[in-house]
Amino acid sequence: MTTTSPLATRPGAVLAEGTTVAAHHGDPLREQRLLAEGAGLVDRSDRDVLAIPGADRLTWLHSLTSQHLERLADGTGTEALVLSPNGHVEHHLVLAELGGTTWADVEPGTGTALQTFLDRMRFLLRVEPARVTADWALLSLVGPRVPEVLAAAGLPAPDAPYAVTALPGGGFVRRMPPLGDGRATAVDLLVPRADVAARADALIAAGAASAGLDAYEALRVEARRPRLGVDTDHRTIPNELPWLTGAVHLEKGCYRGQETVARVHNLGRPPRRLVLLHLDGVSEDLSAPGTPVLNGAREVGRTGTVVRHHELGVVALALVKQSVAPDADLTVGGSRASVDPDDAPSALDDTRAAARDRVRAVRSATIGR
Repeated sequence: MTTTSPLATRPGAVLAEGTTVAAHHGDPLREQRLLAEGAGLVDRSDRDVLAIPGADRLTWLHSLTSQHLERLADGTGTEALVLSPNGHVEHHLVLAELGGTTWADVEPGTGTALQTFLDRMRFLLRVEPARVTADWALLSLVGPRVPEVLAAAGLPAPDAPYAVTALPGGGFVRRMPPLGDGRATAVDLLVPRADVAARADALIAAGAASAGLDAYEALRVEARRPRLGVDTDHRTIPNELPWLTGAVHLEKGCYRGQETVARVHNLGRPPRRLVLLHLDGVSEDLSAPGTPVLNGAREVGRTGTVVRHHELGVVALALVKQSVAPDADLTVGGSRASVDPDDAPSALDDTRAAARDRVRAVRSATIGR
């Protein structure tokens, strides 16, 4: 059974709908600025956590996921995907390798399904995957001043993305890619769930301030970092997302769904791309994930996370068709929308264009028979 985080019951905390952590602590926009300019502590203890010990764990995970894991070094992490046979994204894992155990934190509510899949694939290998969410919790420190806070708290500060360092008393500190406009350092701390309140108090005493999940989500959207099941749907393939470069090893083969990833990568652009949409903000209500993106009467995509950003206004991550022009006149739930100029479709290089032309020629010849 999932219980509400002790940090979400503190004075001023407003519980996020449908979750067990605080959405904000009274002023979401101020909390965003805190993450962008200072250091904020965000309770992300609703994420599911799996621990995977066993001598065969890395070669086993290597064979099951999109990432190259068989030589993942101790004290490092990465991201990985579990794909369907057709290449659709089923699970997104953030990994940490430490002391003979591979740790994976995943989207809230997806840990049981992932463990079921892993148990089904164990065969006679020396691996013991277990969902340990009841015992371990994830906290995140975000902001330019994060290294100062960690130093004041007497905690290690990994200096490169995905570097992992053990915490006294168990757990670890893992540095992640920056959020927001690239200046907000992001660090995850996996701590014993029984120690969440004490660890939070120590970090706040060291200079961090409490910030809610809404603030974290706003900077995540600005950084174009998608969430499984929110910014993706059942048709999503890795090639449509930044995960293609962060969670997929393109020179590795022999994993479920690999054929789709390789074919789309080698022969041309995927059917959709992830973009940042700017909405006019006329409506007070933010559109729900999955709201259609329209070009006139034609549906050309779907929204994911929609947030009210402290500088950008109302913005959303969206998966849109590759054919959507950068200056297309779009609407979302009655609001006008435009694609961020930085998210124009990329041009095909000469090699991929030639490969696409060859495939089209073969198809035309086949159809003409």
